[in-house]
Amino acid sequence: MAVTTVQSNNSLIQFTRDINREFVRQNMFSPFMGTGMNAIIRIRQEPKKGGEQMNIPLVTKLTGKGVGRGPLVGNEERIDNYGMRLWIDWARHAVVTTAAEKQKDNALVFNEARPMLSDWGREVQRDELIEALMALPSESAPAAQGSDDGDRVNGIRWEASSAGQRTSWLTANSDRVVFGSAIGNFSTTFATAAANVDTAADRLTSSSLSLLERVAEQASPAIRPYQLRDGYESYVLFAGTNTYRDIFDDLKSIHKDAMPRSSSNPLFRPGDLQYNNVLVRKVPQISSFVTNIWTDLQTAGAGGNTRIEPVFLCGQQAAVFGWGQMAKPVTRKEDDYGFIDGRGISMAYGVGKTFKKHPMGGSALKQWGVVTAFFAAPSDA
Repeated sequence: MAVTTVQSNNSLIQFTRDINREFVRQNMFSPFMGTGMNAIIRIRQEPKKGGEQMNIPLVTKLTGKGVGRGPLVGNEERIDNYGMRLWIDWARHAVVTTAAEKQKDNALVFNEARPMLSDWGREVQRDELIEALMALPSESAPAAQGSDDGDRVNGIRWEASSAGQRTSWLTANSDRVVFGSAIGNFSTTFATAAANVDTAADRLTSSSLSLLERVAEQASPAIRPYQLRDGYESYVLFAGTNTYRDIFDDLKSIHKDAMPRSSSNPLFRPGDLQYNNVLVRKVPQISSFVTNIWTDLQTAGAGGNTRIEPVFLCGQQAAVFGWGQMAKPVTRKEDDYGFIDGRGISMAYGVGKTFKKHPMGGSALKQWGVVTAFFAAPSDA
C-alpha cells in the first residue's frame, strides 16, 4: 500500500504564543516604601520639574532639660537640623525590531517588550536600593553621575570604598554597626572587626536579632521604629538568603511548639519572619551582591576564609527614593517610514541611605535609620 507522507516543509509546527519570560522577582522593598514620614524607604517627588538635586530635611528631637522657675530667656535650645542632598540621574532602556522580523514572528515575541522593560526597571531599582543601604554616606555627588551610564546610587559604593573611608564610616557610626553576635567584636578598622566574626558564634540567630534591636533603641540620634497599621511599632530587617536561612532554622527550633502549623503562623509566611519587635524580610539579592559585587566579604571573616554578609535593621526613613521623572513608556521616533519599531522605558531618580551630619557643627556623617550588621554566612548552594 502506498501511503502518502507529508514533506517536512509542509508539516504543521505548533508554536506556543505565550512566551515564558525569565522569572523576575517583584521588588521586595515595595511594601515598605511610601511618601509618609513613617516609611522605611521614603519616596519623594518634588512638584517642580527639573533639577538634579533634591533636599531632604532632617531634624533631631530636643534633648535639653528646660527650666522650672528660672529665666527661659537665654536658655532656649537650638534645633539640630541638616539638609541631606540627593542626586538624581537617568535610567533608560529599550528594545527594537523591524517589520520583517515581526512578519515571521509566530510567537509574538515583541509583544513581551513592555512587561520585560517593566521587570528590568523593578530589578534596577531593587538592586540600587541594596547598593544604597550598603554605601558609605557622602556629601558628594555619585561617582558616575551625569555620565553615559548614569549613577543613581548616592554615597560611596561599598566595592569602591577605601580602607580609610570605611574607618571614617565606622568611627562615625560606632553606635549602629555590629559585627557578629557581640558588641566587643567592633573595631573602627573594618578588617580587624570582620576577622572577629566566625561561623561558630556569629551567625544570625534570635539572640543576635535581639541585640540589633537593643542597639537601635539606644542609638543617638534615635532610630525610630516603623509603625504598623495596627498601632504596633516594629523594626524591619532585610537579610540575604544565607543569613535568612540561619535565623529561620533558629526560630524554627524555638517555636516548634509555640503554635499550630498553618498559613497564619508567621514562620511559614513566604519571605517574612516575625520575632519580638522585628520583622525579617528575605531579599535574596543581598547574598548575590556578596558573591558578585562585594567579593571582599567572601573571605573577610575569621581565618581569612569565612564568608560574611550584611543585614540591615531599618527604622523610619532608613533610605530615600527621590523621583525626578516617574517611569514612563517611550517609543522610537526614527522609524524608517514605519519599518522600525522601538519601545523603551525612561525614568529619572536617585536613591540613598539617609544620613545626617551629627552633631550639626561637626563633620561625622551618621546614617539616620539603619543598623548595619555583619554575620558569618557560609553558602551551602
